[in-house]
Amino acid sequence: MSVPSPEELLADSRVVQIPLVTRFRGLTVRETMLIRGPRGWGEFGAFTEYDDDESAPWLASAIEQAWGPEPTTPVVRDVVRFNATLPAVLPDEVAGILDRFTDVRTVKVKVAEPGQTLAEDVARVAAARAYVGNEGRVRVDANGGWNVDEAEHAIRALENFDLEYVEQPCASVEELAEIRRRVHDMGILIAADESVRKAADPLAVARAGAADILVIKVAPLGGVQRSLDIIAEAGLPVVVSSALESSVGLAAGIDLARRIPQLPFDCGLATGNLFSGEIEPVPAERELWWRERALRCLTILSNG
Repeated sequence: MSVPSPEELLADSRVVQIPLVTRFRGLTVRETMLIRGPRGWGEFGAFTEYDDDESAPWLASAIEQAWGPEPTTPVVRDVVRFNATLPAVLPDEVAGILDRFTDVRTVKVKVAEPGQTLAEDVARVAAARAYVGNEGRVRVDANGGWNVDEAEHAIRALENFDLEYVEQPCASVEELAEIRRRVHDMGILIAADESVRKAADPLAVARAGAADILVIKVAPLGGVQRSLDIIAEAGLPVVVSSALESSVGLAAGIDLARRIPQLPFDCGLATGNLFSGEIEPVPAERELWWRERALRCLTILSNG
């Protein structure tokens, strides 16, 4: 891809922090960098613990947003349905979180949170199911937190809640393939997230027959066009989801979702409801940290 010069990249950039209404992914505040180019704003929001190699695709996505080119696949829909995302909260907090979302028919429930028990997961999923009713859809996301035996035990404990699918129950592709085999008779679908966005080869999980669904996140994969290429080659149903971006980054996810020919699942692109809505500047040292990080990632992209 063609990239802007360092001066162009940073000429009109902002680093901001956005508080979350409840702890999510271990965070109470989300830091991110917004970059403006000829096409508008792009978001470089790689999580701060990621190294430069893992962060570089996030910058590529921001550059695609701000500089282009426009994805070649045409827009095929005007309406994209979203799911609500439920952090690993207590059951009595579920309704308050879900009330922040509009027209909730699908909930993704975080499970396998470090320090929590399966009983807590079951109670949270039960509360989510009660909220959306029998006609609603409930999916769970373990973020690779279980081994295969733990995953099988948990899925059997949760199967009565009519799960739409289980996202990343185990960490590795091999484990995903094994748990998919074990729960096949239950009609439980397995979705892969980290095995796509954090993998050196995002198509390996599809080739291994280790997932029924791919969770696609634009920024970690390097932009809308690369995401479309991966979807086309994988040949599996997909869910477009966010990586806890601001509205700028979420716009890229919506753009992707509008271009996918078949989109049977509601998309995880309503995570802006998890933010308080208050955008705050960052201290000068954090601004400098992000600018230096962006330049290092730009060097990786320029050399790639």
